[in-house]
Amino acid sequence: MKIKQKHCGYITIIGKANVGKSTFLNKIIGKKISIVSRKKNTTQNNITGIKTQNNYQFIYVDTPGIILNKRNKKIKYQKHTFHQIRKSSTLIIFIIDRTFWTEDDEMISNEIKKYKIPVIIIINKIDKITNKIILLPFIDFLKKKVDNLEIIPISAKKIKNVTLVNNTIASYLPQKPHIYPEFYITTNSQFFTMSEIIREQLIFFLGDELPSIIKVEIDDFQKKENKELYIRAIIWVENIRQKSIIIGHNGEKIKKISMNSRNNIEKEFHIKTHLLLWIKYKKFKKVI
Repeated sequence: MKIKQKHCGYITIIGKANVGKSTFLNKIIGKKISIVSRKKNTTQNNITGIKTQNNYQFIYVDTPGIILNKRNKKIKYQKHTFHQIRKSSTLIIFIIDRTFWTEDDEMISNEIKKYKIPVIIIINKIDKITNKIILLPFIDFLKKKVDNLEIIPISAKKIKNVTLVNNTIASYLPQKPHIYPEFYITTNSQFFTMSEIIREQLIFFLGDELPSIIKVEIDDFQKKENKELYIRAIIWVENIRQKSIIIGHNGEKIKKISMNSRNNIEKEFHIKTHLLLWIKYKKFKKVI
């Protein structure tokens, strides 16, 4: 009996902020593992999503929105971006927003050319393109921009062509043993997942009132004999004004943030949860 060869590889997802990288990752994995919002720089760290399908294991890495230096037209170094993980990447997924080719996309494209790694360009949000006739000329334009690539238009929110993307990516995966057990869907720790759930609610309720740099830390985590979770989390802010914004009038906002975060943690981990949120000050370091 012939044993089928296993295939495995790392796929790095890149693109400027708000092009739908996290939405794409969640859809192609089939589970929400990366938080999504319209706010720029929502993703602060690399998020790993794992999908094992028969003999193929896809290891996706969702990177934060790329930071660009417009003065010298270069990408700023940032420890969590694709600069650090490109060496292990089998494939790069470069996501762009509809037919909007910007200076940022041009800079990313120029950087990709240096890596000599196969590229799939995803034209996302095609459901928002009213005149589809412009797609074909735009695809021809893209083919001249990056060598060794494939171009696939999709709507990540509506799962249009996501199956096609999945099959195309599979064709690039090398014969290699699987790295993770079949049931793994992420390498995110429970602490990280909990902190992201809380941060998502902060972004949802506060919008542009707070910077996306806001951080959440799980300070204490206990599972008691009554099989309930007791979590204490710290919301780190930079000043008293930010603290007041989170608390809201008579504490209304922090109550809603806490209640929704607790409910979502319970849904994710299927266990009754008690959540206590603290707000503390800390000056954040800029990573460039």
